[in-house]
Amino acid sequence: MNSPLICAGLGLLALGTAHAELVDIRWNDAGRFEYQAQIAPAKFAEVCGKLGKGQRVDWSFRAERPTQFNIHYHESKQVVYPAKVDGASAAEGQLNPALDQDFCWMWSNKTDKPIALTLTLQR
Repeated sequence: MNSPLICAGLGLLALGTAHAELVDIRWNDAGRFEYQAQIAPAKFAEVCGKLGKGQRVDWSFRAERPTQFNIHYHESKQVVYPAKVDGASAAEGQLNPALDQDFCWMWSNKTDKPIALTLTLQR
């Protein structure tokens, strides 16, 4: 597993190869987070961060091929999905947390080829 390379300047940009990668959201001064990766075949990429109640996040992603995507959080042993899309190569939306929680954006690659992924989050 490669660690993401965090770049400063034009926003926060994490680059890496997602074999089974977990990336922490690190907001830049403008409240933006950007992430790019290659998701290896049969692996996943997951981007997580703490959000407060009512802390709206606009999100969008693009993948070069369809992927299984969700936004989720954990309550004890239960997983709650505010968003879930199977077979999407792009999607966008808005997350409006009803509680303080660690939220995760996750993509699974069920194919035999790597999938290039780009994510943008804006508070």
